[in-house]
Amino acid sequence: MNFLKLFDSLAERSTRGVAQRSARRGFLVGVSKMLVAGAFALPVLPFDRTVQAAGNAGRKKAEPTDTDCDYWRYCSVDGFLCSCCGGSMTTCPPGTTPSAVSWVGTCHNPADGRDYLVSYNDCCGRTTCGRCGCNTNIRERPGYRMGVHNDINWCMANQSSLYHCTVSIIVGLEEGQS
Repeated sequence: MNFLKLFDSLAERSTRGVAQRSARRGFLVGVSKMLVAGAFALPVLPFDRTVQAAGNAGRKKAEPTDTDCDYWRYCSVDGFLCSCCGGSMTTCPPGTTPSAVSWVGTCHNPADGRDYLVSYNDCCGRTTCGRCGCNTNIRERPGYRMGVHNDINWCMANQSSLYHCTVSIIVGLEEGQS
């Protein structure tokens, strides 16, 4: 028993001593310098993309679907799409509940040329889905504008704070459009 206390005390003192003599910033500065120096040491070689460009010239890009991050309704989403996790674009998967609070974004629909107000609700109550992760930040605002900030666990207002996925619900047209 005394041996464990002595060992614990010794380990704590040595760890605190290292922490007092070193700083995280100093370590990060040293690592950053090595990375920058290494990047300049690598040769920049030319490469030819004409073959790839010629192969894609006649091919039309497919329209994004509700499981693609570049689908217009996902312009401010940050998380996993519920349409890939057992739910849909507008409904949470079974076993989860929509967050009591949400964030909003204004997304442009290229099909009709209108801007829509979209509410993003996290679905809570199960562990993270892990499929179709998107992080689009068009018109995102800093953290002090909570209603338009997408980097928050919005499930904190629910009974279970476990985040699973995110739905996007159109709540209206942008003002001035009819």
